[in-house]
Amino acid sequence: MNRPGRLRLPGVLLALLGGALLLALFALGSGSLALSPAQVLAALLGEAPRGIELVVTQWRLPRVALALLIGAALGLSGALFQSLLRNPLGSPDIMGFNTGAYSGVLVALVLFQASILWSTTAALIGGLLSAALVYALTWRGSGVDTLRLIIVGIGVRALLMALNTWLIVHASLEAAFSAGLWSAGSLNGITWAKAWPAVVFILLAGAASLALSRRLFLLEMGDDTACALGVPVERTRLSLLGLGVVLTAAGTAVAGPISFIALAAPQIARRLTGTQRLALPAAALTGAVLLLGADLIAQRLFLPYVLPVGLVTVSLGGLYLIGLLIWESRRS
Repeated sequence: MNRPGRLRLPGVLLALLGGALLLALFALGSGSLALSPAQVLAALLGEAPRGIELVVTQWRLPRVALALLIGAALGLSGALFQSLLRNPLGSPDIMGFNTGAYSGVLVALVLFQASILWSTTAALIGGLLSAALVYALTWRGSGVDTLRLIIVGIGVRALLMALNTWLIVHASLEAAFSAGLWSAGSLNGITWAKAWPAVVFILLAGAASLALSRRLFLLEMGDDTACALGVPVERTRLSLLGLGVVLTAAGTAVAGPISFIALAAPQIARRLTGTQRLALPAAALTGAVLLLGADLIAQRLFLPYVLPVGLVTVSLGGLYLIGLLIWESRRS
């Protein structure tokens, strides 16, 4: 990282953190019962009337906090994939790993009639199996070609989408209705009781990813350089890819497959920091801000109707992807 980037990064991180907190404060105070920032803070400190405290801490806080956490997980996952694959299109949603997590949940719900409480385990299994399949199909004796990994991932994603459609068509009416709503990606009705298993996996995988950030930086310099500096290249790459899949799958288990965040957050973070080296905390904070902002749009844009947040992110993601492809084609 060059010196200007090193000096710029802390300021960007503070600005993103401040933006996330301000956005969260606004989200906690907005709604059918509008509250001032002072009332929100009083409710969080337990000093507000019981009714206001209930609205803020029990109804709004879980949604806001989990939007930030899931957004951070998706942004961090996207940063891991794009850094490892050295390609701006190398995100888990493009490669179908969140689709694999969704497939795992559908199999558990439709074929085994499992409780929604098993969604985290099913999503992790589905995401990891889809990643293992893509990795196995891409593997050659000398290692993995990153461009081939992306192309194979897109193909596997198409197959998984067909499988998901078949499962929904052959499900019971109640299961198909629930799966259809959940597949859009939504934070409606989210609670700590439903989300805590996924939260644990997100926190553990996030901490492990940050702990391996130095090895990730060395891998960005090239496999030969990283190997010369003592990094076990394939083992480290596989570990980081696995952590990225866990982050995506855990977020999918809570809110369904949400596109765009993992694709765009690392790109935006890189432009904000002005460095070639991708700072993982910046990508995570950018993802948190993007998802909470998208959820606010989903809640407020078409009142009194509340849209699934995934519908907003996929619309924004389509526009962003078109712009990214045009920009990349002009560069080349």
